[in-house]
Amino acid sequence: MTGSDPASGPAGYDVAVIGAGVVGCALARAFTLAGARVVVLEKAVDVLDGASKGNSAILHTGFDAPEGSLELACIREGYRLYHEVRERLGLPLVQAGAMVLAWTEEEVAALPALMDQAVANGVTDIQPLTGAEARGQEPQLSDRVLAGFRVPGEHLIDPWSAAHGYLLQALANGAVLMRQAEVLTGRHAEGLWQLATTAGPVSAGLVINAAGLWGDEVDRRVTGESWFTIKPRKGQFVVYDKTAAALAGHILLPVPTKITKGIVVCRTAFGNLLVGPTAEEQEDREHASLDRETLQALMRRGTEILPALARHEVTAVYAGLRPATEEKHYRIRTDLAPGYICVGGIRSTGLSAALGIAAHVVRLAAREFSPLADPVWPRMPNISVEGPRDWQCPGHGGVVCHCELVTRREIEAALSGPMPATSLAGLKRRTRVTMGRCQGFYCTAELARLTEGRLAQPMLDPGHV
Repeated sequence: MTGSDPASGPAGYDVAVIGAGVVGCALARAFTLAGARVVVLEKAVDVLDGASKGNSAILHTGFDAPEGSLELACIREGYRLYHEVRERLGLPLVQAGAMVLAWTEEEVAALPALMDQAVANGVTDIQPLTGAEARGQEPQLSDRVLAGFRVPGEHLIDPWSAAHGYLLQALANGAVLMRQAEVLTGRHAEGLWQLATTAGPVSAGLVINAAGLWGDEVDRRVTGESWFTIKPRKGQFVVYDKTAAALAGHILLPVPTKITKGIVVCRTAFGNLLVGPTAEEQEDREHASLDRETLQALMRRGTEILPALARHEVTAVYAGLRPATEEKHYRIRTDLAPGYICVGGIRSTGLSAALGIAAHVVRLAAREFSPLADPVWPRMPNISVEGPRDWQCPGHGGVVCHCELVTRREIEAALSGPMPATSLAGLKRRTRVTMGRCQGFYCTAELARLTEGRLAQPMLDPGHV
């Protein structure tokens, strides 16, 4: 539990947000700044432990979102709001731009409609490219590329510091975070929800279901029924060593299909090069297993796009799950029960749209609060390649993780404060410790010493993640 103790706080909260993924964190921030008393309920030991822990970390313009959709509106507002708040919160932005590339005549034929869709979606600065023009801007591209177009506004961001920053601002302005607080049941009476959780009872006037991969189950537990079904979609990724990042300046996008945006090749905010994701349907909501043949296929696809990639080593592989549903669009409703809003089906665009979704839901709630006149603006520590790092500043106590240049001071800071890391995975997302080339081979022993007694699951426990 983080923030003020609910037992000694108000009799009830104005808003209870279920789920501390990127959307839940953005919702907590938006309602807190609007003046509401907010509690965030997360069933895991740390935040961002579900769908938000694995993504491609791209800030999308919405150029290829369904025209006139709620998804498009939220992406566009989220994109604008990220640009508005990122400097005050200390969030990174790598202005890469993207290229949508066609490799077959069929894909070439699809480009005009995609460009028309981009313009209809308000992205009017796209630039058509011949194959030669694409290779002129990206010399390492295979000479098999036939055509494409450039989207200057697509950017790279840190996939986790944004959500951490949103939630930290909520906590700094009075919100409460309860971890290991799985919602079991809900009952609404006299304008107030009574939620039973594994961390104790919580009461709130408004309940927002942002439970991601468990959104339909939370619907059933709280309201008695669900109007959609989560169909987990797994995405596997390959991450190449930092030497490979020089091969591509742009985010290299395929021509999307009706099912998926396809395999992307791009740099990361941390100086690596990423290939992925896949789009694989599965039933399991908790485990995103890795498949050797699939990963090898990703590597082959990467070298088909950038032939020189064959000379670079893979640093890591990972997989994430997206909370897809029977339908492609966002599943947001306010009429399932009094004082209850379901925010479901936020699939691959949640990182880009989170702030826009939060603003939309605040408007839907139509509650009268007193907006904070002078809110606190915490700043996130920079762990991206953009801007100075802690190891460059005196007094950092030494570098613990040499692959990612993570200092002892950064680790200590991540283990303390209003939202301390409570798992190794959470510590990784806050600092990138053990996520470099050696994957923790050299720093794990020192980390185990530094984190002893401070994690919900000790590093020496063979089941830690």
